[in-house]
Amino acid sequence: MIASGFPDGDRFDRMRRVDWIDMDSIREARCLVVGAGALGNEVVKDMVLAGFRDIIVVDMDDIVVSNLSRCLFFRESDVRKVMKADVIAERASELDPEASITPLVMKVQDLDDWNFDVIAGCLDNISARMHVNSHAYYHDIPYVDGATDGFYGKIQVVLPGGPCLQCAMNRSHVRETEKRFTCTGSGSAYVPKTASDITTTSVIAGMQVREVMKIVSGRTDMCTEHVSYYDGNKGEMCTLKVSVDRECHNHSYKRNG
Repeated sequence: MIASGFPDGDRFDRMRRVDWIDMDSIREARCLVVGAGALGNEVVKDMVLAGFRDIIVVDMDDIVVSNLSRCLFFRESDVRKVMKADVIAERASELDPEASITPLVMKVQDLDDWNFDVIAGCLDNISARMHVNSHAYYHDIPYVDGATDGFYGKIQVVLPGGPCLQCAMNRSHVRETEKRFTCTGSGSAYVPKTASDITTTSVIAGMQVREVMKIVSGRTDMCTEHVSYYDGNKGEMCTLKVSVDRECHNHSYKRNG
């Protein structure tokens, strides 16, 4: 048995050795994770292991067989019997008994409570992303959005006053707004299945949680700027610069509200 006075007796000793990480702020932060699929599984896992203790997970779906190869917390016995958010909340809590993970089985569009310190987006459709983006921007909540497609992925950090997801949208995005991209393809009004790879999911989730840690630790100056793209085929990263769109309704509402 290791005595508590020794470094290895502290669960987060190695993290405390990183000079900018504020473990007290991480422990106290109230965090929202939207989406409990492959990306949501990895994000919640990383957040709990990083010391976050107050996490709310929103998702409306149940578990299907194709989730099992990409979702850490799901089991074959869960298929079509339980909801994703409920399972993540139960099993992620086993990683740290002091972590409080609250599942909300619902559409994020039905969420009334927006009292959060940071939001991590793990969604599979543009409409829900725009909804979260708008509410986060209105309430001045930092929002870290992630997305994957096979061996490709991206993240965008939306900070109060900076460019938001809406600022980076184009006409092709608008046409897809009401579609729900999914790798399972179950349910109604879904579009064809998209590719998914667990290694890409792990990379993007890790990047998202690292940005969340920076935000909560008061180091937004270190956050990733603009939109970062990951190409797992080539093992490369690139950044697309995004400026504030003065015609974006989120920014115009803030100016005139």
